[in-house]
Amino acid sequence: MSGAVLKILVIDESAERAEVLLAGLQDAGYHQVHHLREMTDLVPRIAAIDPDVILIDLENPNRDTVEQMFRVSREVKRPIAMFVDESDPEMTKQAIRAGASAYIIDGLRRDRIQPVVDVAISRFEAYRELEQRATDAELQLAERKVIDRAKAVLMEKRAMTEPAAYDAIRAMARAKGKRMVEVAESLLTAQELGI
Repeated sequence: MSGAVLKILVIDESAERAEVLLAGLQDAGYHQVHHLREMTDLVPRIAAIDPDVILIDLENPNRDTVEQMFRVSREVKRPIAMFVDESDPEMTKQAIRAGASAYIIDGLRRDRIQPVVDVAISRFEAYRELEQRATDAELQLAERKVIDRAKAVLMEKRAMTEPAAYDAIRAMARAKGKRMVEVAESLLTAQELGI
């Protein structure tokens, strides 16, 4: 992603610290930069801006801030990098669990902003890919269960072997131009209706 096309949102209540972030982003070639100065009502305000990346600068995060970041991360689904002056190991764990793609302690320097943005985007994309794989695996498992239930119906009602029931579902799917799970769902619906 090129700096010129990314829309970056900076959330920072400190004007001085925000200036460092904004200047670093300008140096890195980011021109679509928005700045929120308050941590209130973040989800709707972030949604209205619709940024590609969110940078949050905090002196010392607390539990409420991390909980708010969890809501933002869950609802907005964007890479989030947090810059903090100090943090204990537990707060760091909570921030990562809350969805921070990068959590930088005592690291707010202009020359580090570009690499942090890059890391946040990269980690976010890797996490989204893992999340998608998990969703795909869950869907495949659910589909497999539907097909197995349909096979069981055919085995019971038509005295078929398991391979024969599978082949019958597959043949029906091919003949109708449908996926096996769709045919299996139709068989189960017909069985429930007593057809």
